[in-house]
Amino acid sequence: MLCLEMSSNFNTYYENIDHDFWRKLCVEQGVLRSYDKGDYFIERGQVGRYIGFVKSGTLKYVAYGADGSESIIGLEFAGEFVADFPFSLYGRKSRVSIVAVTPCEIYCISAREVGMHMKSDYELYRVVAESNVALFDTTYNRYINLHVKSAQERYNELIEKYEDIFSYFSLKDIASFLNITPTHLSRLRKS
Repeated sequence: MLCLEMSSNFNTYYENIDHDFWRKLCVEQGVLRSYDKGDYFIERGQVGRYIGFVKSGTLKYVAYGADGSESIIGLEFAGEFVADFPFSLYGRKSRVSIVAVTPCEIYCISAREVGMHMKSDYELYRVVAESNVALFDTTYNRYINLHVKSAQERYNELIEKYEDIFSYFSLKDIASFLNITPTHLSRLRKS
């Protein structure tokens, strides 16, 4: 089974959350579940059942256009967290699907239980609130980068952060994540 541990987190919001708190919560109170390539961790239109800590494998977040087209809006690696956060905590239906790109092992804890405990556990509420702010910051920065950075700059930053990304995700998925065509990505790779 693929076990890829990131030396520096691919998703920058991890730098601003209590990583140890979430890992410990998932590993100690969760259940280790296996997902095959192509399995849904969460399917669009469903309420996310779990918050997970990825022990091994890779996943992608997929948003769908009105015409059914797919856009990759997030990537997850071993040592990171996976969830439709914060919507699953509040019992709201997911607007994305989270799909295993490779076989995965994920420590899963019930999002519903975490959401219920938030109401009476100040420390848990504080950690969730800080995580929301960190996630917003990362998402906002990605949005801004789509408007102020060239495709080449976004590609260079992605490769700098994770040079082996093509070993784990398809060219099509990476192009979608960068919001460019696969043909454009192939040109960027050659230059």
